[in-house]
Amino acid sequence: MWRADILTLYPDMFPGPLGASLSGDALERGIWSLATHQIRDHGRGRHRAVDDTPAGGGPGMVLRADVLGEAIDAVSVADDPRPRLYMSPRGRRLDQAFVRELAGGPGAIILCGRFEGIDERVIAGRDLIEVSIGDYVLSGGELAAMVMLDACVRLLPGVMGASASGEEESFESGLLEYPHYTRPRDWEGRMIPDILLSGDHGAIARWRREQALKLTRERRPDLLDPRDDLPE
Repeated sequence: MWRADILTLYPDMFPGPLGASLSGDALERGIWSLATHQIRDHGRGRHRAVDDTPAGGGPGMVLRADVLGEAIDAVSVADDPRPRLYMSPRGRRLDQAFVRELAGGPGAIILCGRFEGIDERVIAGRDLIEVSIGDYVLSGGELAAMVMLDACVRLLPGVMGASASGEEESFESGLLEYPHYTRPRDWEGRMIPDILLSGDHGAIARWRREQALKLTRERRPDLLDPRDDLPE
Protein backbone atom coordinates (compact mmCIF):
# COMPACT_ATOMS: atom_id res chain seq x y z
CA MET A 1 0.00 0.00 0.00
CA TRP A 2 1.21 3.51 -0.89
CA ARG A 3 1.20 5.52 2.37
CA ALA A 4 0.94 9.28 2.84
CA ASP A 5 1.42 10.97 6.21
CA ILE A 6 0.64 14.69 6.44
CA LEU A 7 2.03 17.02 9.10
CA THR A 8 -0.21 20.07 9.31
CA LEU A 9 -1.80 22.67 11.57
CA TYR A 10 -5.09 22.05 9.76
CA PRO A 11 -5.75 18.29 9.61
CA ASP A 12 -9.46 18.92 9.04
CA MET A 13 -8.60 20.07 5.49
CA PHE A 14 -7.97 16.42 4.60
CA PRO A 15 -8.95 14.35 2.75
CA GLY A 16 -10.86 17.20 1.08
CA PRO A 17 -10.94 16.61 -2.68
CA LEU A 18 -8.73 13.55 -2.19
CA GLY A 19 -11.78 11.80 -0.75
CA ALA A 20 -13.65 12.04 -4.06
CA SER A 21 -13.33 10.67 -7.59
CA LEU A 22 -10.35 8.43 -8.43
CA SER A 23 -8.31 9.18 -5.32
CA GLY A 24 -11.30 8.75 -3.01
CA ASP A 25 -12.28 5.44 -4.58
CA ALA A 26 -8.68 4.22 -4.33
CA LEU A 27 -8.60 5.31 -0.68
CA GLU A 28 -11.72 3.28 0.07
CA ARG A 29 -10.30 0.24 -1.73
CA GLY A 30 -7.07 0.39 0.26
CA ILE A 31 -4.78 1.13 -2.68
CA TRP A 32 -3.32 3.99 -0.67
CA SER A 33 -3.68 5.38 2.85
CA LEU A 34 -3.81 8.91 4.20
CA ALA A 35 -3.05 9.91 7.79
CA THR A 36 -2.90 13.45 9.19
CA HIS A 37 -0.89 14.58 12.20
CA GLN A 38 -1.47 17.79 14.15
CA ILE A 39 1.79 19.74 14.49
CA ARG A 40 0.36 21.60 17.47
CA ASP A 41 0.40 18.37 19.49
CA HIS A 42 4.12 19.06 19.83
CA GLY A 43 3.72 22.74 20.64
CA ARG A 44 5.35 24.45 23.62
CA GLY A 45 3.75 25.74 26.80
CA ARG A 46 0.16 25.95 27.94
CA HIS A 47 -0.95 27.34 24.59
CA ARG A 48 0.92 24.76 22.51
CA ALA A 49 2.91 27.43 20.67
CA VAL A 50 4.38 26.23 17.38
CA ASP A 51 5.94 29.45 16.05
CA ASP A 52 8.09 32.39 17.07
CA THR A 53 9.40 35.66 15.68
CA PRO A 54 12.11 35.50 12.97
CA ALA A 55 15.70 35.65 14.16
CA GLY A 56 17.15 38.94 12.91
CA GLY A 57 13.75 40.60 12.79
CA GLY A 58 11.19 40.90 10.05
CA PRO A 59 7.47 40.38 9.55
CA GLY A 60 5.40 37.32 10.40
CA MET A 61 6.19 34.21 12.36
CA VAL A 62 8.30 31.09 11.70
CA LEU A 63 7.51 27.50 12.67
CA ARG A 64 9.94 26.33 15.35
CA ALA A 65 12.65 23.76 14.68
CA ASP A 66 12.14 21.87 17.95
CA VAL A 67 8.39 21.53 17.38
CA LEU A 68 8.74 20.35 13.80
CA GLY A 69 11.61 18.01 14.59
CA GLU A 70 9.51 16.21 17.20
CA ALA A 71 6.47 16.12 14.90
CA ILE A 72 8.49 14.52 12.10
CA ASP A 73 10.17 12.04 14.44
CA ALA A 74 6.79 10.93 15.76
CA VAL A 75 5.72 9.92 12.26
CA SER A 76 8.92 8.73 10.60
CA VAL A 77 10.91 5.93 12.21
CA ALA A 78 14.61 5.59 11.44
CA ASP A 79 14.19 2.94 8.74
CA ASP A 80 11.15 4.52 7.05
CA PRO A 81 12.00 4.45 3.31
CA ARG A 82 9.57 7.18 2.34
CA PRO A 83 10.91 10.59 1.29
CA ARG A 84 10.23 13.52 3.60
CA LEU A 85 8.80 16.37 1.56
CA TYR A 86 8.23 20.00 2.49
CA MET A 87 5.83 21.97 0.30
CA SER A 88 7.67 25.22 -0.45
CA PRO A 89 7.57 27.79 -3.31
CA ARG A 90 11.37 27.70 -3.46
CA GLY A 91 11.52 23.91 -3.84
CA ARG A 92 12.07 21.47 -6.67
CA ARG A 93 9.40 21.91 -9.32
CA LEU A 94 6.78 19.20 -9.30
CA ASP A 95 6.69 17.73 -12.81
CA GLN A 96 5.37 14.49 -14.24
CA ALA A 97 8.75 12.77 -14.02
CA PHE A 98 8.97 13.52 -10.30
CA VAL A 99 5.34 12.46 -9.83
CA ARG A 100 6.10 9.09 -11.44
CA GLU A 101 9.16 8.71 -9.23
CA LEU A 102 7.08 9.33 -6.11
CA ALA A 103 4.21 7.11 -7.27
CA GLY A 104 6.67 4.28 -7.88
CA GLY A 105 7.90 4.41 -4.30
CA PRO A 106 6.35 3.44 -0.94
CA GLY A 107 4.64 6.80 -0.34
CA ALA A 108 5.63 10.09 1.27
CA ILE A 109 5.77 12.05 4.51
CA ILE A 110 4.66 15.60 3.75
CA LEU A 111 5.18 18.69 5.89
CA CYS A 112 2.80 21.58 5.25
CA GLY A 113 4.21 24.92 6.32
CA ARG A 114 2.38 28.07 7.39
CA PHE A 115 3.17 31.69 8.23
CA GLU A 116 6.57 32.85 6.87
CA GLY A 117 7.83 29.27 6.63
CA ILE A 118 9.85 26.92 8.80
CA ASP A 119 13.17 27.12 10.62
CA GLU A 120 15.86 26.37 8.03
CA ARG A 121 17.62 23.96 10.37
CA VAL A 122 14.75 21.47 10.12
CA ILE A 123 15.28 21.07 6.38
CA ALA A 124 18.85 19.87 6.86
CA GLY A 125 18.28 18.18 10.19
CA ARG A 126 15.47 15.97 8.91
CA ASP A 127 16.58 15.62 5.26
CA LEU A 128 13.53 17.38 3.87
CA ILE A 129 13.09 17.70 0.10
CA GLU A 130 11.47 21.01 -0.78
CA VAL A 131 8.79 20.71 -3.47
CA SER A 132 6.99 23.50 -5.33
CA ILE A 133 3.84 23.17 -7.45
CA GLY A 134 4.36 26.51 -9.18
CA ASP A 135 5.74 30.02 -9.11
CA TYR A 136 3.21 31.51 -6.70
CA VAL A 137 2.60 31.58 -2.94
CA LEU A 138 -0.29 29.92 -1.10
CA SER A 139 -1.47 30.48 2.48
CA GLY A 140 -0.03 27.11 3.44
CA GLY A 141 1.25 23.82 2.12
CA GLU A 142 -2.00 21.86 2.44
CA LEU A 143 -3.45 22.65 -0.99
CA ALA A 144 -0.06 22.05 -2.60
CA ALA A 145 0.15 18.67 -0.86
CA MET A 146 -3.29 17.74 -2.20
CA VAL A 147 -2.24 18.60 -5.74
CA MET A 148 0.87 16.47 -5.44
CA LEU A 149 -1.00 13.55 -3.86
CA ASP A 150 -3.72 13.59 -6.51
CA ALA A 151 -1.08 13.50 -9.26
CA CYS A 152 0.66 10.54 -7.58
CA VAL A 153 -2.37 8.48 -6.57
CA ARG A 154 -3.91 8.41 -10.03
CA LEU A 155 -0.77 6.64 -11.29
CA LEU A 156 -0.91 3.83 -8.73
CA PRO A 157 -1.78 0.39 -10.16
CA GLY A 158 -5.51 -0.21 -10.19
CA VAL A 159 -6.57 3.43 -9.82
CA MET A 160 -7.28 4.39 -13.43
CA GLY A 161 -9.65 2.23 -15.43
CA ALA A 162 -7.36 1.87 -18.45
CA SER A 163 -3.60 1.63 -18.03
CA ALA A 164 -3.10 3.56 -21.27
CA SER A 165 -5.02 6.54 -19.83
CA GLY A 166 -1.90 7.82 -18.12
CA GLU A 167 0.48 7.18 -20.98
CA GLU A 168 -0.81 9.66 -23.56
CA GLU A 169 -1.41 12.65 -21.33
CA SER A 170 0.30 16.02 -21.26
CA PHE A 171 3.96 15.86 -20.16
CA GLU A 172 4.22 12.05 -20.34
CA SER A 173 5.98 12.28 -23.70
CA GLY A 174 7.44 15.69 -23.05
CA LEU A 175 4.60 17.30 -25.02
CA LEU A 176 1.18 18.73 -24.27
CA GLU A 177 -1.67 16.36 -25.02
CA TYR A 178 -3.36 16.31 -28.43
CA PRO A 179 -7.00 17.49 -28.80
CA HIS A 180 -9.88 15.12 -28.03
CA TYR A 181 -13.30 14.82 -29.70
CA THR A 182 -16.44 12.74 -29.30
CA ARG A 183 -20.10 12.74 -30.43
CA PRO A 184 -21.86 14.57 -31.96
CA ARG A 185 -19.86 14.72 -35.18
CA ASP A 186 -21.24 18.19 -35.96
CA TRP A 187 -21.60 20.55 -33.01
CA GLU A 188 -22.68 24.11 -33.83
CA GLY A 189 -21.02 23.79 -37.21
CA ARG A 190 -17.74 22.57 -35.75
CA MET A 191 -16.78 19.16 -37.12
CA ILE A 192 -14.69 16.33 -35.77
CA PRO A 193 -11.55 16.19 -37.97
CA ASP A 194 -12.10 13.63 -40.73
CA ILE A 195 -8.82 11.87 -39.98
CA LEU A 196 -10.17 10.70 -36.60
CA LEU A 197 -13.07 8.95 -38.32
CA SER A 198 -10.96 7.36 -41.06
CA GLY A 199 -10.13 4.12 -39.25
CA ASP A 200 -6.49 4.52 -40.30
CA HIS A 201 -4.76 4.11 -36.93
CA GLY A 202 -1.33 4.95 -38.29
CA ALA A 203 -2.57 8.19 -39.81
CA ILE A 204 -4.45 9.03 -36.60
CA ALA A 205 -1.30 8.48 -34.52
CA ARG A 206 0.69 10.77 -36.83
CA TRP A 207 -2.03 13.45 -36.68
CA ARG A 208 -2.10 13.32 -32.90
CA ARG A 209 1.67 13.65 -32.73
CA GLU A 210 1.54 16.65 -35.07
CA GLN A 211 -1.18 18.31 -33.00
CA ALA A 212 0.72 17.68 -29.76
CA LEU A 213 3.83 19.29 -31.22
CA LYS A 214 1.83 22.23 -32.58
CA LEU A 215 0.15 22.92 -29.25
CA THR A 216 3.41 22.59 -27.36
CA ARG A 217 5.18 25.00 -29.69
CA GLU A 218 2.37 27.53 -29.29
CA ARG A 219 1.81 27.25 -25.53
CA ARG A 220 4.87 25.66 -23.88
CA PRO A 221 7.91 25.94 -26.17
CA ASP A 222 10.11 25.52 -23.09
CA LEU A 223 9.14 21.82 -23.07
CA LEU A 224 10.53 21.13 -26.52
CA ASP A 225 13.88 19.66 -27.37
CA PRO A 226 15.43 21.78 -30.16
CA ARG A 227 15.66 18.57 -32.23
CA ASP A 228 11.91 18.00 -32.11
CA ASP A 229 10.20 18.52 -35.44
CA LEU A 230 7.01 17.60 -37.20
CA PRO A 231 7.11 14.07 -38.63
CA GLU A 232 7.52 13.91 -42.37
